[in-house]
Amino acid sequence: MAPRGGRAAAAASSGSEDEEEEAGFSRSYFLAKEKEPSSSKKRARAAAGKLSDLNLVDEQVLRASLAEIPPKHEEEVEALTRRYKDQYRNWLFELRCGFGLLMYGFGSKKQLLEDFVSTTLTDFTVIVINGYLPSINLKQVIATIAEMFWDQTKSKRKQQPGTRSQLSQPFPSQSFDDIISFLKRQTSDDVDDQVCLLIHNIDGPALRDAESQQCLAQVACCPQVRVVASTDHVNAPLLWDKKMVHTQYKWSWYHVPTFAPYKVECVFYPLILASGGHAQTTKTALVVLQSLTPNAQSVFRVLAEYQLANEKEEGMPVSSLYTKCRERFLVSSQVTLNSHLTEFKDHDLVKIRKHSDGQDCLRIPLVSDALEKLLQELA
Repeated sequence: MAPRGGRAAAAASSGSEDEEEEAGFSRSYFLAKEKEPSSSKKRARAAAGKLSDLNLVDEQVLRASLAEIPPKHEEEVEALTRRYKDQYRNWLFELRCGFGLLMYGFGSKKQLLEDFVSTTLTDFTVIVINGYLPSINLKQVIATIAEMFWDQTKSKRKQQPGTRSQLSQPFPSQSFDDIISFLKRQTSDDVDDQVCLLIHNIDGPALRDAESQQCLAQVACCPQVRVVASTDHVNAPLLWDKKMVHTQYKWSWYHVPTFAPYKVECVFYPLILASGGHAQTTKTALVVLQSLTPNAQSVFRVLAEYQLANEKEEGMPVSSLYTKCRERFLVSSQVTLNSHLTEFKDHDLVKIRKHSDGQDCLRIPLVSDALEKLLQELA
């Protein structure tokens, strides 16, 4: 049997070893923590690695560099395009049968569809909707279709007694339901009376909401209207339920990958590795203005020249703009001017603000240098 003192010494030795082991573990733990970066250092490191801190290239420089990239597989792409052109007669036949054409596949289909419309749909009146624009006045487009059929009705019935005074007036209603009812009553065996609605990117940001799709679907099922559209978004089929597809749009789907660059469609979307600024805003405004009528461009020029000459003012009063445009024979009425201003506002070309005296004033949201450059390029 071990002496009592020996057991005590062994216990003391064991206790000291445990304490040393625990102390060693503690030292190792705190030494390891000292080597780790502090939370403030972590935050500083994370802040230093933000994307906004990168020195991004100017958008115009980047787009110019992209334009210099030589195209590839030109012969294969041309052969593919010829195959699509061979189908033009089939596409026309399906339109005559009452179907709509929906084109999908990688690559811009804008040039292909415009070629199809200009070379094959010569008997149709074509109205183009650029769905890739940030905003679209869809009601005005539908009202334009109604006005066109109204003019056709006037020309056919102008010799009938009792209808001349009534039909000499413009289309009597701006209600969407009234316009659709009128369009659905239009029937004719004359192919020249048919309208083709060409919609580039029917899945675009301004058209992908349920209300816009329902409006277009109701127009598509009018007897004298045919729809040719393109789509590029991967989730585009989710825009339409089965009822809308089969009873209204009546889509005939075609896979037509063109592998063409989205030059026009992407001009409104900034490149990820490019800086924005006034250069991009000016370029976007120029694209929009070039798509408008010459009269609308001239009205915008009147407003821009006034703003450059009166930089300290809050804006140009609407009444003053109307007077100057009347003097230059650009508009015939306030209604005509308002239609131009609506177009400008839809595309964020002008902003309306209240003058100190209470009247509405118009101002173009561009600095003077950018506005001068825009007018030079527009000329």
